[in-house]
Amino acid sequence: MKNYSQLEKCLDYQFNDKNLIIEALTHKSYKKAYNNERLEFLGDAVLNLIVGEFLFNKFPDSNEGDLSKIRASLVNEKGFTKLAKAINLGDYIFLSDAEERNKGRHKASILSDAFEAIMGAVYIESGLDKLKPIVLNLLDTSYEDITLDNLFSDYKTALQEVTQARFGAIPTYKLENATGPDHLKIFELSLWIGDKHYVNAKGKSKKLAQQAAAQIVLEQLKKSN
Repeated sequence: MKNYSQLEKCLDYQFNDKNLIIEALTHKSYKKAYNNERLEFLGDAVLNLIVGEFLFNKFPDSNEGDLSKIRASLVNEKGFTKLAKAINLGDYIFLSDAEERNKGRHKASILSDAFEAIMGAVYIESGLDKLKPIVLNLLDTSYEDITLDNLFSDYKTALQEVTQARFGAIPTYKLENATGPDHLKIFELSLWIGDKHYVNAKGKSKKLAQQAAAQIVLEQLKKSN
């Protein structure tokens, strides 16, 4: 039997039913009569709710589209892996010998699934009132600041990697227009690769407009690949 006391300390939660935590940490490769897939399913749904409510309250002036984008950047494999690593979750997962050899404890898919399962297990045992502060505390300690500008750096980075490999050039962004009062400005930028214009996009900041343009061009390049 593994010692879960350090994991429970990181979560600031003690399981009354140790079978629940064992199930949540059992990967399907371990070949038991149970695994963490059902708890993972439940945890994913509950995490969507908790993070959605958190963002709804944190950004009272943001529209549905922006809130959805922020939530999508947090509630995904990459985001859950980040939170799983914050509590050293990989140390406690039950894996097959084959997965051990394949460094399964460090795989994003296994870590994120186990994180969802652990959250689902806390919810099953103690409900939202106990689970919510655990999730919010992990978000607070794992992210310096949760904003659109800080979370959406991936599209620009990903596009730059693609264009360097395909064209030997990096995208440039030109400010085309800025409208509205200072507190509600909308920026329009154009995206160029070399001397070719690809798209114009708008955002509430120059960074957001750049990210929006990069996302569109990434999709275009994927389709033309």
